[in-house]
Amino acid sequence: MFDVAPSELLLVALVALLVIGPKDLPKAMRVVGYWVGRARNVMGQVRSGFDSMMREAELKELEQQWAKENERIMRETALADPAPALALDPPPVMTAPPVIHAPVIQAETDEATSTPLHTLPPTLDEIDAAIGMAPPNEPHPESLR
Repeated sequence: MFDVAPSELLLVALVALLVIGPKDLPKAMRVVGYWVGRARNVMGQVRSGFDSMMREAELKELEQQWAKENERIMRETALADPAPALALDPPPVMTAPPVIHAPVIQAETDEATSTPLHTLPPTLDEIDAAIGMAPPNEPHPESLR
């Protein structure tokens, strides 16, 4: 940005040392550093604002190009398909299915014990016990021998 040679920077530092003095030079450098930092912050904000404006302008331009291309494609497809669009039928009316009343069938029972012949399927524990498997939390019976 600024074309400052090292010799010019040394000359400015020497003049600052003579004018300000060695006692007040650290305080002056802090003030200069503070203002340089603020200036950089403002320049960064200006730069980010400019970049966002450029992105918005590019996005707007791309949206315009997309709209033109979309319009061109719509015209071409309208010319290629001369058949008029068919009107959509109204959606069918949804009704509940008819209720069918089935006759109640009484479960068959074992006459000796009065228990129903049709019962729920066995649980996994009952199946495991029937085939000789131990439940997962207990050791297998054969491993206890």
